Amino acid sequence: MPREVRERQMVDAAVEVFARRGYRTASMDEIAELAGASKPLVYLYLNSKEDLFSACIRREAEALIAAVRAAADPAAPADRRLWHGLRGFFAHTAAHPDGWAVLYCQARSHGEPFALEVAALRQRLVDVVTQLIADTARDGGCVKPLPGEEVSGLAHALVGAAESLAGWSNARTGSGGPGHSDREAAETLMNLAWAGLENLANGRRWAPARP
Repeated sequence: MPREVRERQMVDAAVEVFARRGYRTASMDEIAELAGASKPLVYLYLNSKEDLFSACIRREAEALIAAVRAAADPAAPADRRLWHGLRGFFAHTAAHPDGWAVLYCQARSHGEPFALEVAALRQRLVDVVTQLIADTARDGGCVKPLPGEEVSGLAHALVGAAESLAGWSNARTGSGGPGHSDREAAETLMNLAWAGLENLANGRRWAPARP
């Protein structure tokens, strides 16, 4: 069997085991058995448990970024790009719950170097969403250009909300609850974002009431 195929099987198995067991308690024996390979072969190809976990993080991160970018059609109007980008995010996280669990739950909780790789993924998502928000505000006829810092802050908030909503929905689905479909999750967040962007575009800013 070609090495790249065998490695893909090993990473597939590792994602499933790490998602279910967690990094600390995941067993290389279980990963090897699930992959249909010997443990020495897993070590030969992927060096160590730490390197294998890093390979899982990198692969799942690249797949998520690719899904969001592929969904956000650059030829569509800006608001549709934002909508489709959100759909792509939630569709991917719903279809790959183990991969999302590795990224969102496991990698963040075990310090460096894993948390740094997830932070890099998050920044790439923020960069994509920052551009989408700026384009949406501009194409929506914003009466005054939004400051760059505000757009960046909105993008961080939107990505954080998307991460939280995906985690909540996947947890409910995994426990037998109704969960949210990817469309429902995207609509929930799009309505929140769109209402805010529409107000900003028309100069209607919220401010605390004066005493």
